This record gives sequence, C-alpha cells and structure tokens, in this order.
Amino acid sequence: MKKYYMLLICFVIYQFSFSQIVINEVDCDTPSTDDKEFIELKSATPNFPLDGYVLVLFNGNGDYSYFALDLDGYQTDPNGLFLIGSDTVEPFPQLLISINTIQNGADAVAIYLGDDSDFPQDTPPTTTNLIDALVYDTSDSDDIELMAALGVTEQISEGSSNNTNSIQLLQDGSYVSTTPTPRMVNDGAGVAVTAISMFTDQEMYNEGDSFDIVFSTEENVTENLTFSFTLDNYGFNATDFSGATTVTIPNGSNTVTTTITIINDTLDEGDEEPIVKFSTLDWPYIANNNFLKLRAVDDDYTMANFGTPANQFDPFIGNVTNTQPEGYYDSLHGLQDDVLRQAVQDVIAEEGVVRAQTYADVIDILREADQNPEHSNQVWLLYTEQGRSKLDNHTGGSSTGLWNREHTYPQSRGTFKAREGDDIADGKEIYWNTTADSLRHGYSDAHALRAADGPENSSRNNKNYGDPLLGGYNGPGNTAGSFYGDVARSVFYMAVRYNGLELVNGYPDGEDEANDGTLGDLATLLEWHRNDPPDDYEMNRNNVVYTWQFNRNPFIDEPDLVEYIWGNQVAPNVTWDQGLSIAEVNELQVQVYPNPAKDVVYVNGLLNKATVDVFSVEGRKLENYTITGNSVLNINLSSGMYLFKITSEGKTAMKKIVIK
Repeated sequence: MKKYYMLLICFVIYQFSFSQIVINEVDCDTPSTDDKEFIELKSATPNFPLDGYVLVLFNGNGDYSYFALDLDGYQTDPNGLFLIGSDTVEPFPQLLISINTIQNGADAVAIYLGDDSDFPQDTPPTTTNLIDALVYDTSDSDDIELMAALGVTEQISEGSSNNTNSIQLLQDGSYVSTTPTPRMVNDGAGVAVTAISMFTDQEMYNEGDSFDIVFSTEENVTENLTFSFTLDNYGFNATDFSGATTVTIPNGSNTVTTTITIINDTLDEGDEEPIVKFSTLDWPYIANNNFLKLRAVDDDYTMANFGTPANQFDPFIGNVTNTQPEGYYDSLHGLQDDVLRQAVQDVIAEEGVVRAQTYADVIDILREADQNPEHSNQVWLLYTEQGRSKLDNHTGGSSTGLWNREHTYPQSRGTFKAREGDDIADGKEIYWNTTADSLRHGYSDAHALRAADGPENSSRNNKNYGDPLLGGYNGPGNTAGSFYGDVARSVFYMAVRYNGLELVNGYPDGEDEANDGTLGDLATLLEWHRNDPPDDYEMNRNNVVYTWQFNRNPFIDEPDLVEYIWGNQVAPNVTWDQGLSIAEVNELQVQVYPNPAKDVVYVNGLLNKATVDVFSVEGRKLENYTITGNSVLNINLSSGMYLFKITSEGKTAMKKIVIK
C-alpha cells in the first residue's frame, strides 16, 4: 500500500509541475515588417525547466499546426519568464525563431507535453496533453472550431492589422491588449531587469580596420558591471582580431567602449562575418540586443584565368578544360530526332549514376560554380551581370542587396516543388537516387539554378523568355545580355533531363493552375544560344556541377546538339556525328577587330562579296553593309555590345563586338 501511495504522490507532483506553465504574452502582429513578434511563457516558480514541453502554433485557416518548437534544455528566468522571438526583438529572446513566423490570426498558440515530432505540419489541434492555449486574432471573426478543438471559450483580439499591442495574461486569468512588455512581469511585479545594448558605427569593415563596440544601459549602474563577449563565427576567431573582449561599465556610468582591430593577414579566407555575442551576463542584467553580425572583408581574394560572362573578349578565353569523362557522349553517334533526344536523356539522367542534391546544397554549389572569376569572394549574378559577396545570400525577409537561387526553368512552370529534406545541406556524398521521371528533383538541379539578384529574380517571376511586349523576359536594361546563351542552354538541359517539360514556340500562359510544364519562347532561346556560345565561365560551372550531380549539361559541351534536337538540323537522314561539328562546316572564317572598337571596324579573311548585319544583343537589326573582300566599316553606334553577322559563300560568322 505504501508503494502505491508514494507513486500517487509522485504522479500528483509531476502533474502539478506541468501545470505551472502558461502563455503569458503574445505579440502576433507588428507594424510593417512584422520583425518584433514574440511569444512569452511564464512559470509559477523561477528558473523552471521546460524539458518535456513543446510550443505549437495553429493556423485558423484549416485549423492545423504550422510550426512546433521543442523546449527541451531551456528554462524560465528568475522572474519565471521565457521569451521566444526573432533576433530583432528587444530585449533579446531566450529562444530564437525566424522573423514573421507567428501568423496574425485567427490562429492559436498552445503548450503541450511532448516534443516537436509529435506535431508535424498540418497536425489537427487536440486537448490531449494540452497545458495551455490561447486563440487570438487581429480583428477577425471567432474561429469556433479551433476554440472547441483546444477547449478554449474565448478568442482574444490583439487589435487591427499592424497594431502596436500585445495580448497579455492578467492575474485573474483574463487577457488585455496593451503595450508589449517582453521580459517584464505583466503586473509590474518581479525583479526589475537591466538591458544592455551593443552597437557599432557600421556593419562592414576591411582587414586592417579598427572599430569601436559600444555597450550601454538605459540608466547608470550602481556598481562596477563586468561582462564578456565573443566575436567567433565559423572561421572567424581570436586569430583574426585583437582587442579586449572583457569590459566593465564603471559605477555611476552607463557605457563602455572597446576597440577591435581586424588583423590584415595574407590568407585568402574569404569574407567573414564576426558575430558579437554576450558570453557572460549575470542576472538581473540581460541582453537588449545580441548576435550583432558584422562583415570582415578579405582583401586577399584571387582571380581566375578566365573572364566573366560579360567579358567574352577576355584574353584568357580557352583556359578552362572540359572535364567530361572519355566517351561520355559516344552513345549519341549516328542518331537523330527523338532517338537522339532519348539517348541524351539516357546519359544525363542515368539512374544509379546521376545524383540529386538538396535545395540547401545548391547554395554551396553556386558559391563554387557561380564564383565571380574576377573576385573569389563573390558570386556572379545572372541577369544583372555583377558580382556580390558570397555571404549576401537571401535567407528570409527583404531580398534587396542579396542574392538567391534563380530557377532558369521557372519552378511554377516546371511544376517541381521542394521535398522533405530539401532544407538540409548535407554535402556531396549524401544524395538522392534520381531518374528522368524524378521531376521533383528539378527543384534542386544546379544546372538550371543560378545566383541572381533577389529583386531581379522576383521581377523575372515565371515569365517566358523573349519579347516583353508579349509577356516575355529578356533581362534588365543597360546590360550586355551575356546571360542569354547560358539561360538557353540551361533550359534546353531541363527539357531533356526531365520528362514532363517541353520548350515551345510562343508564350504559353504560366498562370494556369494546371500548368503543363511548357516554357517559351523556343525561337528566342535558339537565337540566344546561337548568338551567345558557351564560354570559359559556363564550362567551369559545368565542371563544378558535375562533381556534385555526376551529370553534365550536354549543350555546353556539345552546343551543336541543340540544332539536332530543336534547330536547323532536325531533318530526315541528318544524324549527329560528334566528330563533325556544324561550326566547322558552316562557320565563315573571318576576323573582326579591334575589339573593343570605337568608330571603325576591320573585317579580314574575305575573298568574295559579303553582307554584314549588325544587331543589338536583344536581336534587333540596326545596320546592314555589303562589302567585297577585306574591308573597313565606318560605324556610328552608341556604347555597348553588338552582334555582327557576316555572311559570304553560304557560310556565316557571328561576332560579338563591344563599342566604346
């Protein structure tokens, strides 16, 4: 009997301990960017361990869970409070979540016994193991079903959209919507905390620069306050800087300054991001802000022996070696039309050989494959033709000034989406098996993903390629159009690599909910491919992607294949012969110089009559000349890049010329 009595006592104590946690405050909506949203829990006793609890957020649109957060390993503070929010919330939360995670309402916050694995996305609400729940809104109608499912009788409004309030629990168990009080007891009781702020004059510094970090409190301290901080983050550590990382705010003062110097070494470590983090703060002192991210710009970057796509006239063109295995395309010899297309797919989608990586892995792939040849710490951006720091990768919120992953074959048109595990960067040696029917893997195929400016990527959206007047996309203004051929060959690759994708002439409607996987305009893409042939940059990225995916883009290695599948060599009895390229047969051997030019262009290598057509990079014909033999052209063109098409004796040559 005594044994059972003791078990009963333990069970009651266990249950009582789990009843001590409540949802103390919720700020589900803040003005503009929603970056100050938070959830605060409260325990009846101080320093209460949160092991065994999970926080679950429910969406009133459908009444299913959309986020679960395991609380194991955390505890409330001496006031019994535990703050959850993004790193922009002040005071700094004890547990971080992404900006704008918390939805506005009508929605719900709940605490359960369990862990996050008990609540995968779209789990229905339940009262089983429920500790506390709050159903809230921002001037929305009551969600009766959600309230009933959580055993709640009242839905609390925070206020209208973009309000400045939070919902706070009062002592009597009721709620009030009022001015937010994170890390403060709602009724004003408890120990008053002192928050310490940190700031610097700027966020970016070069190697060799010195800068001040200032720490301050709102009120003067009443005794010497000593604390420490770190700047470590990945490769940035104590060997990369000098300066004191333990400081003291003197009695009667509210500020202290320390000077940090970034050591200027001779190592190419890439740009780094030191993060200023408090390492020791004694209660009742807490961080008002924390994890202050800075940028240390490395001046020891390297340059490749080839140029950017916008610099097709770099003197080092031809320095990148094609790394395709011997005999990689031998199976294509003597084939034509659909049989040739199938044979290409058999090579680049071969099951058991070709690997599919995750969408998160693509970030690492692009940092290598799209590296700016002129600056090893940058990626080269598609469309906008500029370099940008590899560290400026868009991870959420505004994409201005950042780069992200652009699907050259638009995701919505290709009907491929993320799959479970796509958010995990697990490296080269962990991969998925893939086939030609694995269209879902098109979402993370690096041959058709490029680093691109965030806002330009959004502007590009899912338009077809081609005439903007017909709803197409041909890039931003004032660029050289150096991406045209690159884009064309990447979407040619996708159309062959995956079943269910097709390139068509014209501009199919991409807004149809039942999109059929088509993309246009094929005629535009063919012209882009012909007028902008593969260069060293493109060959290098083909080589890099091959080391991850174990397949290549055949239209970079063998650009003439395009003509045999979509272009001017699709005809009866015309077969692919890898040893005899169309370029060798049909290209006119002619020199056009100087390049860049100003007002005179020389054409050498002609014996007979020829025509010279001058096009803008968008394909608009601007000038026409008829010449005989070697000639001098007096030109009157504004600065920019132009295409010179020289035709003679039934052969043609396309030359890109830059006019200064």
